[in-house]
Amino acid sequence: MIKWGIVGAGNIAHSFSKDLALVNGGKLVSVASRSLEKAQDFANEYGAPNAYGSYEELFNSGTVDIIYLATPHTSHADLSIAAMKVGNAVLCEKPMGVNKTEVEQMVAIAKENNVFLMEALWSRFNPTIKKVKELVDNGAIGEVGYLHADFAFYALDRDEKGRLLNANLAGGSLLDIGIYPIFLAYLILGKPKDIKATANFYKTGVEVQCSMIFNYDNAQAILYSGLNSNSEKKAEIAGSEGSIFIHPRWHETTGFSLEKDGESTSNEVGKMGKGYVHEIEEVHDCLNSGKKESKLWSHQNSLDLIEIMDSVREKTGIEFPFE
Repeated sequence: MIKWGIVGAGNIAHSFSKDLALVNGGKLVSVASRSLEKAQDFANEYGAPNAYGSYEELFNSGTVDIIYLATPHTSHADLSIAAMKVGNAVLCEKPMGVNKTEVEQMVAIAKENNVFLMEALWSRFNPTIKKVKELVDNGAIGEVGYLHADFAFYALDRDEKGRLLNANLAGGSLLDIGIYPIFLAYLILGKPKDIKATANFYKTGVEVQCSMIFNYDNAQAILYSGLNSNSEKKAEIAGSEGSIFIHPRWHETTGFSLEKDGESTSNEVGKMGKGYVHEIEEVHDCLNSGKKESKLWSHQNSLDLIEIMDSVREKTGIEFPFE
């Protein structure tokens, strides 16, 4: 039985905990929040025996096999490093760090302390996305020439001190949801040889629209993220012999359509729970076999992804006050 600890008791931690309850071989045993009351309420809700009013107490408690870190972006690196330095395995919510320097530090500490570390990029383990990658790799649509992915929702009515609109919390669309379209382009086409990008900013200083063109030798990816409107959230991968459309919302999809030879076939692949189940199962497989990183989403994958995002930020002028 793999014993889980959760750091941070916000919305994503609740979704994760509900899915953890669906997975055989794993159990939530410890919760930490900056508020002991909040930690206790969370622990009571999900049947965890231990609640802590500080993160360090959980790190040093010896009660868990792995910690899921579900705090805002800006604390990912510091908290992951603190947890790993005392021997804890870590599943860190995406983005793993705010910039490549942070991710490099995290990977180095994981290796120094010989502990498991993975970025919680749940879409990589989504059954449909795994199937689509397999089809593309096996030549089902020929050579990919075009990829389109977007992710946007309206968030300008939210609290400006909350994480999405607050520059001090690395807010904006790119790190929070732009990471998904970038991930898909990277998964299917690899690292681009050239990036063009442009962004619009909100009064709080965070970027709220980001359009990107990734150029490859024989392909282009058109990507978008935004916080000032909705988008369709259907992804398209087009090749020389056909196209695949990942059904909305594509980053947590349950199916895809394949268009080939004048015919369109819809395929319902499904998923368990909200979708965190598949990520949790990958972590369990890694821990049970003694792996320190996942083959499906490795340390190098996380480094490549943040490097691409750093490039987009450089081209669009997305900066945070604390950097």
